[in-house]
Amino acid sequence: TNCLTTVWRLFKNLSEDQQRYEKQLIFEHPAFVKLCQQLLRHSRRMTRGDLVFTLHAVVNLGVPQNTRLVQTLVRVCQEKLNQFDNRCISVLATTLAGLDKDKNVSALQAGLQLLVEQRIPSIRDIFILQNLMKCMGKDAPVFLKKKLEMAVLKEVDHLTFPNALRVFLALVAMNYCSIPILNACSKKIQENVHDVPFRQLILILEACYNLQYRNVKLFLALADYVNSTACLWDKKQIILCLSAFETLGFQPSELMGIFAEKVTEDPEFLNLKNLLIVLRVYSRLNYVPKGQKHLFFETLHSCLNKYLPQISNTELLKAVYSLCVLGYLPHRALDELLQKDSRDELLLSDDVYKEQNEMMLHCVKTCMELDSPSFLKPAVVLTKNFSLSVSLNLRKAREALVELLGDENMFQENVQLPYKYHIDFEIRMDSDRKKVLPIAATDDHADSSVQRLAFLFVPLSAFCMGTTHPQGKLAMKKRHLNKLGYHVILVPNKKFQEMTNEDAVEFLKSKIYSEDAFPFSEVTVQDDN
Repeated sequence: TNCLTTVWRLFKNLSEDQQRYEKQLIFEHPAFVKLCQQLLRHSRRMTRGDLVFTLHAVVNLGVPQNTRLVQTLVRVCQEKLNQFDNRCISVLATTLAGLDKDKNVSALQAGLQLLVEQRIPSIRDIFILQNLMKCMGKDAPVFLKKKLEMAVLKEVDHLTFPNALRVFLALVAMNYCSIPILNACSKKIQENVHDVPFRQLILILEACYNLQYRNVKLFLALADYVNSTACLWDKKQIILCLSAFETLGFQPSELMGIFAEKVTEDPEFLNLKNLLIVLRVYSRLNYVPKGQKHLFFETLHSCLNKYLPQISNTELLKAVYSLCVLGYLPHRALDELLQKDSRDELLLSDDVYKEQNEMMLHCVKTCMELDSPSFLKPAVVLTKNFSLSVSLNLRKAREALVELLGDENMFQENVQLPYKYHIDFEIRMDSDRKKVLPIAATDDHADSSVQRLAFLFVPLSAFCMGTTHPQGKLAMKKRHLNKLGYHVILVPNKKFQEMTNEDAVEFLKSKIYSEDAFPFSEVTVQDDN
């Protein structure tokens, strides 16, 4: 056992190429064959610790699972299972997690699961508990996951920073979102944020995404840490961080500002893959650096132009779409994209992305028209009222508007606009924003004194996490509705639904009659209230 575990300790620290070479030498060595024969003869006389560590070393050195040696050790572990202490159980669980299911392995896993269930109340070691969580995996029954959760919660006050990281990631392996444990781990991570290695930082963000865990304080702490040490990080590492934040819908604005400066100062490091990631991140999170907006866009456009000869049509569409969502029209790339061959390939393909391609092409064409400097606000916007029945999701808003305005003829609901845009409620007012006008009285009138208000009740996922800063698609829609002559009022629907009826009426009243909150002249205004 000592021989094998020593070989394994030396072996695991080698590079992949060295491991392949050393593995061949080990397996061909005559002493290794004798050692394996000895193990077969004495396996039933080994101590429990020697037995599990031998199996662990043999499996990790790459001895095939279907060999007599591995199968014998698995069967002996099954026979002695009830003699194993908590440490042996932890090592065995780790080993079995790396084996394929077969008759002997499945039987041992089933027995181990029963033993773990019995032993959990007696396990006080967080390291062993997190290892069991990781090794039991997502296929463990829910009752076992709950028992492991309760055992960890009993020891959570003694959680160290390294164990907090391990427990955090073990929950992902178990596919189990325990908010109390995650909160405790997050607090410990925040306290020690400057000790988080880069790889662990990315794993934490990925874990939060996989577990759908939203902790703005944790994300702010991680973003501030990367931001304060950005000069020490490789640019590709920062890109990975930004991409991880983007999947969560969280905007690390200071970090994005610093990275935008790095891009404008030295864009040569952006290969095509990284360029597409940067475009996607800044587009979805709706971030444009203050003071250098034009330079930032021109730099990205120049990089995109450099890759036009080699970029695929799908990648080109994604890149152009991202820039258009931000309100920038990359003319050369647009010309390339809208050539008939490119467009036909994107729309006629039978792959699963056809619908997504159609949506992005529609958005690009809409941006080309509405974001063009030559576009003039139409005197009359043709609208259609599609449905008399309002969705359950908007019933509360409808009732509040009726109570506030006194008549359902004073607003229009479920309104379809040109360019496939839709608004939940439309209200029309006089030029001073003092009086609401009946819809019928202002229909089809090109009266510039009539102010149009568009209410959009949107999910929290349409905003950057923890803010009311709209993400890219919503910001684009708001910009375009402004161009069509609407004041846009964004309402986080979840928060609105939580209001009392009286508060809902007062909220809408404050939005409708507040001239300062939505100055008509500011076309790109964003509602951060």
